Amino acid sequence: MLAKIKTHSKQITEDDLTTTSHHLILLQGSDCIPEALASSARLKGSLMRRDMLMKVFVKTPILTENQAGGLVVWLVLDLLSSRFAQMEQVRKAVMLLLAESPDTLSLAAFGEADFCHAALCLAVYVSWINGEKLPNYKTDKPSRSFKKMQVFGVNSAGAFAHEHALAAANVLSRTLTATPGNQLTPRVYRKKIAELAQIHGWQTKEHDQKALRKLGAGAFLAVAQGSQDDEAAIVYLRRHVAGAKKTVALVGKGICFDTGGHQLKPAKYMLGMHEDMAGSAVALSILQAATELNLPVNLEVWLAIAENHLGPLAYKPGDVVTALNGTTIEMMHTDAEGRLVLADTLSLAARNQPDVMVDFATLTGSMVTALGTRYSGVLGNNETELARALAAGVASGERLCAFPMDDDYAPALDSEVADIKQCLLEGEADHILAACFLKRFVSGIPWLHVDLSAANSPKGLGGVDTEVTGFGVAWGIHWLESQC
Repeated sequence: MLAKIKTHSKQITEDDLTTTSHHLILLQGSDCIPEALASSARLKGSLMRRDMLMKVFVKTPILTENQAGGLVVWLVLDLLSSRFAQMEQVRKAVMLLLAESPDTLSLAAFGEADFCHAALCLAVYVSWINGEKLPNYKTDKPSRSFKKMQVFGVNSAGAFAHEHALAAANVLSRTLTATPGNQLTPRVYRKKIAELAQIHGWQTKEHDQKALRKLGAGAFLAVAQGSQDDEAAIVYLRRHVAGAKKTVALVGKGICFDTGGHQLKPAKYMLGMHEDMAGSAVALSILQAATELNLPVNLEVWLAIAENHLGPLAYKPGDVVTALNGTTIEMMHTDAEGRLVLADTLSLAARNQPDVMVDFATLTGSMVTALGTRYSGVLGNNETELARALAAGVASGERLCAFPMDDDYAPALDSEVADIKQCLLEGEADHILAACFLKRFVSGIPWLHVDLSAANSPKGLGGVDTEVTGFGVAWGIHWLESQC
């Protein structure tokens, strides 16, 4: 649960600086600093001690103490910079305060009305997402960063409804992704999804392995067959909005642990593979945020939940399987399982003829090689949707880079014994070829593939300070809003 928020219509005063111990003051410019507050918080003295001129006091958060010994962080926020840069700027300021695990955080802004509103919305969002601890199993558990947030110069907490929905969804996505594989097995994950569906009133249906065998979902089942128990399933969730003009399908890769199968991952790359379900967590979290915001769009969410294990029944290189849409696939590498589970899941999603589909997956190492972990990649079969995707990346601060998927890439996947190869062993342009593979299963419906290379970024990313970033949730809501 996110920290409780209390708003004050009045602006913060000297007296308020002493009532709570940790404060963030956002400024449109260094000339916006109220004289009384600057004196109270010893700001000028601090700047003089550091031999800093006021003109340098831009973009760099300054930490001072007030007369009561509390901490005050001052930040001149540049709203002319990119959304991503703003989020990183505010995160650095907020983390100076959260490092002390305060009980209460207070926020205030000085400048023009539009600046104050935008700055406080951003600060509230960043404070919420970083104020929640991810799963931790130490016997001496760290306490939650803070329980209450006070915001000055705002009439109602309802002003932050959008930020609340996005922050709660980001926290859900990161919490699921960070949960260890033995704590979030496919069975446990399915149970959690069912509980969320009941809370939010979503329609739900599970296609378990027995049902998938009847459907002929050979690609998904090839991956699932290496697991000891029949825990794998494709979970379907639906949110229907009366009068909505569009139906959007979200598809998520939910591999709860990926060993690599017979082509076993080395230890360096297997550690952390409980996070290979991040795509499904993003899709599920977007659904939660869209529900809280009551976006006027129908959503159908398809989660491909399984594990990729090594065992006597695990699929092997050289196997040929038949996917749900009848396509035969030659298996080349057992660590390219994500595109297999997505193939059948996309086929199921396409049967309902949504207006547009998007899938989320931590799919290829080559996307990380191409972009690092500060961007994610997007490919698709529709130029309009690709343009919307890039625009949503700019607006949300979760940046996407578009890659080509021209027709002359696809022949590389031609097989001598099946309709298509799963992948190439050479690994060249694998992020593009993986999308070419998936394109075979979308039935011509406008579609985007988001390869989540930024799902884990070692030093945090944008407004998020943890390695697990929840990348894609804020992007997804901004993209959905462009569909409404």
